[in-house]
Amino acid sequence: MSQLIKLPTFKDSRGDLTVIEKILPFEIKRVYFIYNCPEIKRGGHRHIKTIQALICLKGSCTIDCTNNKNKITYILNEPDILLLLMPEDYHTMYGFSEDAILLVLASEYYNSDDYIHENAYD
Repeated sequence: MSQLIKLPTFKDSRGDLTVIEKILPFEIKRVYFIYNCPEIKRGGHRHIKTIQALICLKGSCTIDCTNNKNKITYILNEPDILLLLMPEDYHTMYGFSEDAILLVLASEYYNSDDYIHENAYD
């Protein structure tokens, strides 16, 4: 099931430094980011194999996650909060603020066969 992880952040007079190290349960094989998409829904799928880590670096967005046990809505609006999505998590991202930048770290390279678009949990 999806989970929020508070990333270690070091703050001082020079600014904030947030670290992703020894936290992810996978090796990063793919990195992408989503931006310039207010009023648009993204996602609408789950995966067979891919685990993803989502961080809203700027602005905010909402992510609905459903698996065979739970439905949870997350609002990401802090750059030191990571949302870990497991393959079984059917997820939809929406409500992007105009300045939102959503960073995604993925455990697998892109493979269209890894996507399941129907939500079997409805």
